[in-house]
Amino acid sequence: MSLTVPNELLEQARAGEVDEAAFVACVRDSLPYAWELISRLVAERERTGAEFADNHVPPPDEAARGQLLRCMASDAMRGALERHFGVRLAFQNCHRVAVFRPDAEQAWAEFVTPRAQILNQRPELVDC
Repeated sequence: MSLTVPNELLEQARAGEVDEAAFVACVRDSLPYAWELISRLVAERERTGAEFADNHVPPPDEAARGQLLRCMASDAMRGALERHFGVRLAFQNCHRVAVFRPDAEQAWAEFVTPRAQILNQRPELVDC
């Protein structure tokens, strides 16, 4: 299961629209490793003023890896986090998450190319 959904949020979804802040809180609480990683990258990008900040450290275990994969694979979660943090997210392999300034279109476009994906490959990442 991707998220541990509180009953109130489930009822809200059944009734119609879901409050995005409540959804973001659900993601934060359900996927703490993914939340902390993205939060850290957002803070790093803001501190440096760079177009983007990215992670090069593999998750500490399979549970953390699973959280990150679930978070980045979900359009709903990814979009909500992008809106919440005011960034654009990108993802390579099992752990290379990057947060971009929304106006860093060229840097984002280069990060998501097949060339960038291939250059990011290493033998130890084959089974990640």
